[in-house]
Amino acid sequence: MRRMALLASATFLVSCANGSMVDARPDLTVLSRDSLPQPSAYASASRVTAYTIGPLDQLTVSVFGLEELSLPEIRVDQNGNIAVPLAGTFRAAGLSPAELGARIEAALSSKQVRNPSVAVNVLEIKSRNVTIEGEVELPGIFPVETDLTLLRAVALARGPSEFARTSEILVFRTVEGQDYVGVYDLNALRAGTYEDPAIYPDDLVVVGDSPSRRAFRTLVQGAALLSPLVILLR
Repeated sequence: MRRMALLASATFLVSCANGSMVDARPDLTVLSRDSLPQPSAYASASRVTAYTIGPLDQLTVSVFGLEELSLPEIRVDQNGNIAVPLAGTFRAAGLSPAELGARIEAALSSKQVRNPSVAVNVLEIKSRNVTIEGEVELPGIFPVETDLTLLRAVALARGPSEFARTSEILVFRTVEGQDYVGVYDLNALRAGTYEDPAIYPDDLVVVGDSPSRRAFRTLVQGAALLSPLVILLR
């Protein structure tokens, strides 16, 4: 429900054609700070750490030479656990694939399996995602495997679309039950005017729409069908 509310807020803000999006809602409070607060889970780190397994992630577990013990596909359960034949049940959440593989090897050794070699690989990340919406070429939900910044997030979605309003990029984030939104200028980020902000799992990035560009395109396409078009640029 909270994500739906954020999406509704994003739709309202980016639909405002005149003025800045932060001025579009009189009930918004503009904070005197230059960055969004970090999610509680990452408050002690400046970036997302290397990937660790989470609930609902899909893995493959390969026990070399013992296909009957291997798992081509296995989904981590809601509690963060997986079950491996003979080895038993393991707490996978919070471990890297290599750490989980080592624990499975140790369990198999205790079951009299000689020199087991186990590889754990990630097929699909479900636990750490960022949503990218609005005027990008490929909106959708993308996994956050390690460090991610706003520029990289937009690049994941194949960049701004033709009608993007690149001067107003919204980042929605919930921290300790409080909803925040940061407003960024993509061109300023590219120029290095200020630091490219970190993007965290569960963030919502929305690239705004430029009504003037869309109207200009409609004008050009419509007029070109009837006669040559001369435009005065000032």
